[in-house]
Amino acid sequence: MIGRVRTDVLITGGLLIDGTGAPPRRADLAMSTGRITHVGTTTPAEATHVIDATGLIVTPGLIDLHSHADFTILGTPTAEACLHQGVTTLVTGNCGMSPFPGPDSGADLAAFAAAVDDARPAVNLALLVGHGALRAAVLSQERRAPGRTELDRMRGLLATAAEQGAFGLSTGLIYAPGSFAATQEIEALAAETARHGLLYATHMRDEGDRLIEAVEEALSVARASGVRLQISHLKAMGPANHGKVERALALMDAAAAQGLDVACDVYPYTASSTTLTSRLPGWAMDGGTAALLARLADPADRERVLAGLRPAVGRTFLPEGVIIAELSPGPYADRVGDSIAAIAKDTGVEPAEAVLDVLAAHRAQVMIVNHAMAERDVAAVLRHPASAVASDGWVLRAPGDGHPHPRNFGTFARVLGPSARGEGVVPVAEAVRKMSSLPAARLALTDRGTVAPGQVADVAVFDPASTADLATYGDPWRYAAGARHVLVSGEVVLADGVPTGARPGRVLRKTPAR
Repeated sequence: MIGRVRTDVLITGGLLIDGTGAPPRRADLAMSTGRITHVGTTTPAEATHVIDATGLIVTPGLIDLHSHADFTILGTPTAEACLHQGVTTLVTGNCGMSPFPGPDSGADLAAFAAAVDDARPAVNLALLVGHGALRAAVLSQERRAPGRTELDRMRGLLATAAEQGAFGLSTGLIYAPGSFAATQEIEALAAETARHGLLYATHMRDEGDRLIEAVEEALSVARASGVRLQISHLKAMGPANHGKVERALALMDAAAAQGLDVACDVYPYTASSTTLTSRLPGWAMDGGTAALLARLADPADRERVLAGLRPAVGRTFLPEGVIIAELSPGPYADRVGDSIAAIAKDTGVEPAEAVLDVLAAHRAQVMIVNHAMAERDVAAVLRHPASAVASDGWVLRAPGDGHPHPRNFGTFARVLGPSARGEGVVPVAEAVRKMSSLPAARLALTDRGTVAPGQVADVAVFDPASTADLATYGDPWRYAAGARHVLVSGEVVLADGVPTGARPGRVLRKTPAR
């Protein structure tokens, strides 16, 4: 007979969904010194802390594969919006944007990670290095190809980030300065990424009229470099492009059948959220924000920008669906929550002109929520076995200023909740897999993402009856419901639905390939 031993935490009576996609089963969990020590129907242990999970489901701590929380975690390390969704690890540095490297030698991943660890976050972070940051460190905001020496410097900065524990490289090919890069530049950096055994995640060059060409470019980069490819938040923008995700997924499947390591992620909403400048023709951002503002102040240049923006209006840029989410102080400060169409009507200008007016009045610091997707496309990507659920969020605590996208607060509850399952989009065990073992596998995080002996004790406990996304576009500042208990490295950070104040998270480091 096995004697009873002492353990730190015991979760009893719950229905375990272990993250592998296996059917739910009744099991108890024991955790000690930050690791899961036992999973089974009998528990040979006594615990310092016991959680009764009768009537509840127990899952791995969820992993948000696509987040921008590296720009907010230092100010809001308590990360309540994550805890209320059962999220225990955030993958940051996406869309080509990361706080490192900088133009000076001290602004690197190691320095940023040290600052995060000093802030004692409640959740873990896994860091990607952004191509836009690499490019800006070497080329500033110039719209040109790098010379050989400059490309070598970018490779060197990427290699340093890899040695310091980065999990991958990201691109934002729709955003300046990433949009200034030719495919050959991306291939060279992807090859460096592959050399270190890291993941390449891309916000592709187009998500509208040229979506298929953008997917083909991403796949060609992966073929040329041998890198593992993650297509970020796969979507089709604008009614003229609805339905194209089926072709995009078919291209992914064909590439995978040929041996390419490719997957994607998705957020379960029909609106995106991004910068208003991303709607402009790419050349308008040559030289950065200051150069854009100078162009908008020059009548001839302003007319050129207008001419570049007008063709997208009503096609991939729907003025009635572009909602001001946040902006710097200025004359349109009272229009947060209003559409570009409403602003255009009230000011007596065409929608494209309204875009430039708002940008010029607010130093180009304008965030939007952009309604332009089809529900059937979102569901098609969500159902695909290679798609992970991800938030693309950065707001970590409520309430706050502005009118953010509800995905910051409700992404995971929206997929895990009974309403989504009732619509037959994703069964519960598959939903959990898409939020745990699948993103862990993309990162090569072998000790997270499943509930099994020896795994890190990142665990969430949900009430299946009450799990729901409560945030809406009209009222976004609302935490999700249903998460009852959350543990990070075996420490309880959410108890009975209330944050405990514990902050045991840290920056995770990928072991460099040798």
